[in-house]
Amino acid sequence: MTTHPGASPSPPIVSAADALAELVAGNKRFVTGRPEHGHRVSAAAAASGGQQPHAVVVGCIDSRVPLEAIFDQTFGSICVVRSGAHVVDRAVLGSVGFAVDKLDVPLVMVLGHKRCGAVAATVNALRTDEHPPGDIGYLVDEIAPAVRAVGVDDPDAPDKAMRAHVGRTVRRMRGIDVVADAVATGRVDVVGAVYDLDTGSVDLLP
Repeated sequence: MTTHPGASPSPPIVSAADALAELVAGNKRFVTGRPEHGHRVSAAAAASGGQQPHAVVVGCIDSRVPLEAIFDQTFGSICVVRSGAHVVDRAVLGSVGFAVDKLDVPLVMVLGHKRCGAVAATVNALRTDEHPPGDIGYLVDEIAPAVRAVGVDDPDAPDKAMRAHVGRTVRRMRGIDVVADAVATGRVDVVGAVYDLDTGSVDLLP
């Protein structure tokens, strides 16, 4: 694993299993109100000389889902890529590829969340046949296959579509050249998960 100057002196996390275990443990600390990491300027300064992240988390822009906080991670520990409903474009693909190839992260996590506004907007657009204009329409177009897969008339369509969309995004992540190569050698894993807005807990998807 590449050494990045100025990283934390604690032993680096180099395996996907250990990285996932740390995120799961961090979320448990968050949920139980026992976080180990605060967002203090001293922690920022300690990481300022370099970074050695153990995961890249691809999530939604929703302001209720602050990724570093819900996983109780400090400066320099995770990379974060966010877009509406974690919709994938070339910038997202390149960012994840960079984290895997240049920063040596062993874990890619795609994190959806309950009551996602972008997914709900897509369900509504398909039910009413009213397509949003401009770039918001692009988000709807990218989420729509997941909604259609579960059925637009399903009363639980928003939640089911969100989970299906996470699965689609996981497959997109696995298709990035450098990620696919790293997965094939066992250096990297790609997982999907869902955040519960009410409880703060993160559940891994099968």
